[in-house]
Amino acid sequence: MKIILLEDVKGKGKKNDIINVSDGYGNNYLIKNKLGVLYTKGSSNVLNKELKEQQEEEDKLISKLNDIKKQLENKTIKFKVKTGKEDKVFGNISSKQIHESIKKLGFDIDKKAIKIDSNIDTLGVHKVLIELHKKVTFYINIILEK
Repeated sequence: MKIILLEDVKGKGKKNDIINVSDGYGNNYLIKNKLGVLYTKGSSNVLNKELKEQQEEEDKLISKLNDIKKQLENKTIKFKVKTGKEDKVFGNISSKQIHESIKKLGFDIDKKAIKIDSNIDTLGVHKVLIELHKKVTFYINIILEK
């Protein structure tokens, strides 16, 4: 029996997947609990329409995020920091501080999109990855100065 999943089902598949299951499991569990519907020509057409709409929405989102990327990609954010002996920085720069600086530039991005791979705790230029979407990533320059 072919079923179109309406929700993610652990061990079986994700939403909108078409899977083959036994008749009893399909009827008594998936369909009864509204986790899936029987695969027919009509349900297949509805699924294709939904997938097309989702793809169009995602394309619009990616286009919007690419515009933000173009505006932020070559920006530099400067932080004045206190240093001790041998120019060692007290503390380090966090994603929260970078987020607030980007917000001051007029862009409201998710703080979780800022990926810091190593501590920003030395003077100079550091590159920080910004991942707005799986398909939209770029680096922004962070400068630490006295």
